[in-house]
Amino acid sequence: MFIVFIPIYVFLFLPVPRIIGKGTLGFLRSVSFTQWGMMLMVFGLSHLAFYSSASPEYGPNLVLYLIVLTQVNDVVHSIISLYFGRHKVVPTSNPNISWEGFIGAFLTTTIVSYVLYPYFTPFGIQYGVLSGVLISVTGYFGSLTVSVLKRDLLIGDKEKFETLQGKYLSRIDSLTYTAPVFFHVTRYFFDFM
Repeated sequence: MFIVFIPIYVFLFLPVPRIIGKGTLGFLRSVSFTQWGMMLMVFGLSHLAFYSSASPEYGPNLVLYLIVLTQVNDVVHSIISLYFGRHKVVPTSNPNISWEGFIGAFLTTTIVSYVLYPYFTPFGIQYGVLSGVLISVTGYFGSLTVSVLKRDLLIGDKEKFETLQGKYLSRIDSLTYTAPVFFHVTRYFFDFM
């Protein structure tokens, strides 16, 4: 039920109050905002809570492992992009996301995951390397997607955009992607739970 409730039932029935209340005018934009937000902030992040209930012994360690690696990836990516980033990925949405930052964060996150996996996970070396690669790549796409999403929503509203700079959404954008992907790979390929 955890895996299907939000993506299926909420997706199907969430538009009903909107249809009854306001009809067709602006329907697609309104419903897509709500559903995209639910998928990112509720469904994506809710995977973190599922670890502990699924495995009281290893769940909290896996959550900590995921959060540490996601943050390492974000910080290294930001620092390298800031000082060495010459090739911007999407300069119109976020000038701080560069290919140099991606490569540096990819290598660093993979090395850190290799060093940390014996302390946080019950799995072997293959998991240690794969989890670093996986978290780095999915974190990058999460950060990029949320950056584009924020820019699109705030086009023309420079004051609101500056207010949102550095807020919580920038801290968890990568986690909205890394949490579900890390969960599913751990669950289905490494026989966790």
